[in-house]
Amino acid sequence: MRTPASRFPVRGLAALGAGLLTLTACGGGLGDDDGGGGGGDDATLTIGYVTPQSGALAPFGEADAFVVDQMAAYFADNPLELGGTSYDVEIEVRDTQSDSVRAGEVTAELINDVGADLILAASTPDTVNPVADQCEANGVPCITTAAPWQPFFFGRGAEEGDSFDWTYHFFWGLEDVEAVYQDMWGQVETNKVVGALWPNDPDGNAWSADFPTAVQPNGYTIVDPGLYENGTQDFSAQISAFQAADAQILAGVPIPPDFTTFWQQAQQQGYTPRIATIAKALLFPSAVEAIGASADGLSSEVWWSPQHPFSSSLTGQSAQELADAYEAETGRQWTQPVGIVHALFEVAVAALTEADSTEAQAIADAVATLSTPTIAGDVDWTSGPVPNVAKTPLVGGQWRATEGGEHPFELVIVSNSEAPQIPTAGTVEPLN
Repeated sequence: MRTPASRFPVRGLAALGAGLLTLTACGGGLGDDDGGGGGGDDATLTIGYVTPQSGALAPFGEADAFVVDQMAAYFADNPLELGGTSYDVEIEVRDTQSDSVRAGEVTAELINDVGADLILAASTPDTVNPVADQCEANGVPCITTAAPWQPFFFGRGAEEGDSFDWTYHFFWGLEDVEAVYQDMWGQVETNKVVGALWPNDPDGNAWSADFPTAVQPNGYTIVDPGLYENGTQDFSAQISAFQAADAQILAGVPIPPDFTTFWQQAQQQGYTPRIATIAKALLFPSAVEAIGASADGLSSEVWWSPQHPFSSSLTGQSAQELADAYEAETGRQWTQPVGIVHALFEVAVAALTEADSTEAQAIADAVATLSTPTIAGDVDWTSGPVPNVAKTPLVGGQWRATEGGEHPFELVIVSNSEAPQIPTAGTVEPLN
């Protein structure tokens, strides 16, 4: 019998830097005898979950312990009824350590050694792409999220008209973030010159290729000093280029520590744009707090918040209730992955229920036509935009420093042009 979930406190996931953790409602073997898993007791279904809980992308995995513990508790009370059999659910978690090679390696371990029936993964193309590639190669159903859909689909070699057999993804796309950013830019008077921070990684390559063609027809000029390597310690060249061009708008998709370095150096060298919309690095309270007082007014896309008018199909919690539960349990401010990772497990349960089986092909077929509500919004694979992809709503937010508030910064929704069902709480305030 494996260790019950109740033996692991919420802090346990973050403490295990090597990334090996098993949570199960009742213990037992792995999958069923006729192809769903790796042998053992017939009444246990295994879900593998791959995510960055340490390293540069660790803020994406900050909520994992809470969500996985919550799901283990849910499955303890709600075994899955599939094909007339009641299955306990075991969740096997692996930490990528923010390394794409390791992401593929731990996925192979979950497939070959653990015998997972279904693989889930979240957080940036550096995670979801190698995980999905392993699953596609091994014929194991996989659902991923928290990466724009274009890097997931086209970044894995697919072209228009192609499809994958085993790997499915839900999230927003570059077309959504481009529209949200331009809506926020339009709320501030600028010269429409945009300084671009594009890293040399799957996100940076996708954004740098797509953004100019999307925004130039609306009068924006992109100043692109070239791709930089993650971990860069000196951004003087980029800052000089932005100053020379009088780039009053800043955009980019850096990892959190790199933007902290850039922004500190920009302040020291006298570069402050009128508005800064930064993906990835500004999603999380912990990353914003690491920047300090100069983070006041920085903005980013928002994929989930307590203000989202959706509820969990599993627990019935509203977005606000889920955020409140996270803060009460962890003592930390809510963070966007709380909702999107919870939604990932909602989708997994919906797919398994629709398949009514642990057989791999049945699960994959179920995801291909799945449409289900989640706490992050409706997820519908029948509506495209390409095979294997479903979309979720996106809005824009601005970080505001609080005076004597519960948290140093609050994320205020300031743009809902692409998702009017999600309410705004203000408009964009310029940085200078």
